[in-house]
Amino acid sequence: MDAVKAIQYYTNRMVTDASGMKVLLLDRETTPIISLVSTQSFLLAKETYLVDRIENGNRDTMRHLKCICFVRPTDASIQALLDELRSPKYGDYYIYFSNILKKSMIEVLAENDESEVVREIQEFYADFYAPTPCLFHIGLVPSIHPLFAEGHSWNPGALARTVQGLSALLLSLKKRPNIRYERNSAMAQKLGQELEYLMRHEAGLFGTKSIDSQAQLFIVDRKNDPVTPLLTQWTYHALLYELIGINNGRIDLSYVPGIRPEVKEVMLSQDQDTFFKQSQHLNFGDLGASIKKFVELYQTNTQSHHQIESIADMKRFVEAYPEFRKLSGNVTKHVTLVGELSRLVSERNLLAVSELEQSLACNEQHNSDLKALRSMIANPKITAENKVRCAILYALRYERAQGNATEELKQLLTSNGVDADQVASIGVVLRYAGVSERQSDL
Repeated sequence: MDAVKAIQYYTNRMVTDASGMKVLLLDRETTPIISLVSTQSFLLAKETYLVDRIENGNRDTMRHLKCICFVRPTDASIQALLDELRSPKYGDYYIYFSNILKKSMIEVLAENDESEVVREIQEFYADFYAPTPCLFHIGLVPSIHPLFAEGHSWNPGALARTVQGLSALLLSLKKRPNIRYERNSAMAQKLGQELEYLMRHEAGLFGTKSIDSQAQLFIVDRKNDPVTPLLTQWTYHALLYELIGINNGRIDLSYVPGIRPEVKEVMLSQDQDTFFKQSQHLNFGDLGASIKKFVELYQTNTQSHHQIESIADMKRFVEAYPEFRKLSGNVTKHVTLVGELSRLVSERNLLAVSELEQSLACNEQHNSDLKALRSMIANPKITAENKVRCAILYALRYERAQGNATEELKQLLTSNGVDADQVASIGVVLRYAGVSERQSDL
């Protein structure tokens, strides 16, 4: 499975099937889907000279250009397409939808194509986000698609979008898998049943042959493993997500004190960045050694012999060579990123936090864990998020232990200035993934 290549295949098809100079129109959701796996230089090489949003009504009329439209089959995108076809700004239109299109939508598009500019309509199943070859996500934003309705049941909008995303992934990979879900999860069962129904209903797309015995789709419920996302992850890629944040491959460093203009926002791409591809799964200790070798390699290439012993030395070395910085953007980028990670790890006392997390996750030492947690909650250097995270781990580990002090910890968090909503999340997690809900022990 390679989620990145699946979307790259569709992207290449879109911009090569129509020859000549063209413009690419995307909607709010397909824009980040394409930007994660493609570059401006690739599009230019395919004679795609302009990329814009279909919702933008202020585009210039350029009838000498062909138009490639790649949108999700949503009401908003269909309406934007209808507005475009009623007053076309380009010569020919090639329309691609990221998921299964209803027949009624095709009829509406045909009725509004009075200028007869539409040359092609196809379904290209790139309806998911692919940050890495082995990882994809649906792009659900809680403010738009809250996951839960009442109790442990699906919000209808979130369920529909998840089924659409999974079906697009399966179609792009040409798989019709066996579906397996956890028996104690009504939500996993509901998702599996909805996806199975769609595969039967769209047999023409998924194929009418017997199910591929080699392909398995496992649907698991996070409530059976609530601990993993609560632990600090120490690999390079995970630390960047956790501590700085990655939004569709982009990292915003504008908040960093003294940051240079050229690295206020950086991109991470395995295709374009060999060091990141090789180092993304290294732990924080090995990462320091890896980036030191990376800098030393460029130092050798520039015939420099400065001693490099720490991240601070690396930053001084890079800043001292303007021409070196110009030719080695990746070195500058990763030295900056690792330097910021190092600062945040130290500033937030993450080594101590992680030590307590591991003890709470793996051991049964109630008295010592409780003493350490009380001390951490009272420590002003520890962030509220990390205090709450450790408190949740305690509540899960010692939910039925004699002398359970969860209520005391909630009061202690409140008295130390932690927001009430964050404190309330302890009870939310217990209701969702407590011992009575989980299939097994932690």
